[in-house]
Amino acid sequence: MAEPYRLVAAEISLYSGKARAYLRYKGVAFDELFASRKVIMEIVRPKTGLAMIPVLLTPEGEAIQDTTAIIDWVEARHPQRGVYPDTPVLRLASLLLELYGDEWLLMPAMHYRWHYKRKNMKLVLTEFGQIVAPRLPAFLHPVAGLPIAAFFGGNYGRALGINRTNRDAIERSYEAFLHDFDEHLTEHPYLLGSRPSVGDFGFMGPLYAHLYRDPAPGELMRRVAPRVADWVTRMNDPASAQVEHGELAPDDEVPASIDPIFRRLFSELWPVVTDTVAAVGTWVTEHPERKNIARFVGDHRFTIGGATTTRWIQSFTQWMAQRPLDAYQEMDDAVRSRADRWLQRVGGEGALSLVPPTRVQRSENRLVAV
Repeated sequence: MAEPYRLVAAEISLYSGKARAYLRYKGVAFDELFASRKVIMEIVRPKTGLAMIPVLLTPEGEAIQDTTAIIDWVEARHPQRGVYPDTPVLRLASLLLELYGDEWLLMPAMHYRWHYKRKNMKLVLTEFGQIVAPRLPAFLHPVAGLPIAAFFGGNYGRALGINRTNRDAIERSYEAFLHDFDEHLTEHPYLLGSRPSVGDFGFMGPLYAHLYRDPAPGELMRRVAPRVADWVTRMNDPASAQVEHGELAPDDEVPASIDPIFRRLFSELWPVVTDTVAAVGTWVTEHPERKNIARFVGDHRFTIGGATTTRWIQSFTQWMAQRPLDAYQEMDDAVRSRADRWLQRVGGEGALSLVPPTRVQRSENRLVAV
C-alpha cells in the first residue's frame, strides 16, 4: 500500500478547511498532522521557507504550500473525481468562485472572528494555545494562545480594510451573500450542480473554519442560512453526501440561481482585482532589483456594501485572478461569445478582458514577475 499524504493543518486555520475538504472529496489517502509550533518550525518552515499552513507533504518528500497549488498538484496525479469542470464556461465560473471565496469571503471571515470577541475568544484562544503549547494543561491553552490572537486580531483590519466605517456594511454584504447562497442551494446542492467544483472548495475555507465553527458567525449561519450550514457539513463528509454520481450543470450553462453571487463578485471584488493588477505592474517597474514581489504593494480605496474605505493591496490576488483571466482568454471565439452573454447577465461585461501589464507566478512559494 502506498504511503499516505500528510496534511499539516489545524481546525482553526481558514485555508486548512479548503485543503482538508478537497482531499476528502478526492478520496486520496492522507493523514492530518496537527500544525503545532514545533511542526511548523521543524517541518514546514525548513521545507517551504514559510511558517504558513496548510502544507501537503508527499510520500516523495515534497512539500506543497498554498491550497490552490495543493489542488493542482493532486489533480495532476489523481484525475479521478476532478474538480475543474470539463466545459469552458463552467470552468471559468468555478475559477471565479474560487477567487471570490479565497480573496473576498476572507473579509467577513476575519471580521466576525475578531469583532465578536466575547462569543468567539474562548474557542479561538484555546485552539491557538494548542498550536503554541500542545503539552500544556488544557486550562492554560487560552493563556498560551494570547500572543497569536493579539497578532492576528491586531493586524487584520489595516490589511483588509475593516474598520468602524464599514463593519456594518461588511455584515450587510455577508448576510446578503448568505441569503443568496441559501436560496441557490434550494435548487442545487453545490455551486454548479450536484457535485463540488473548485469554487466550492474556495468557499469552504472561510465558510468552515471561521464562519461555521466560530460561535458568533456559526449561530448566524445556522439561523439565517441553514442550507449553507448543511452544505458545510456535506463538504466535510462527501461519503455521506452521495456525490459519487453527481453532475455539474448541463449544456455548459451556469445556473441562474447563483447569479446574485456573481453580481456581487463583479461589483465588489472586481474593482479590487483591477487595482491590484495595476499596482503590481507599477511595483515591479519601480523595484527592478527585487526578485520576489512584496506581499503588499500599496493601498487603495474600495467599496463593500455601499461603504468606502482604504485597504492594502495584496499581490497574491493577481495570481489567483490570472486563473479565470487565462481561462477566458484561451476560449475560442464561439465559446467566448457564450461566456460574454453570461457575463453580461451577471454584471461582468468586459471584466475578463483585463490584461495584466505584468504576469506573476509562484516560485519557491514566493511571487515573481514573468
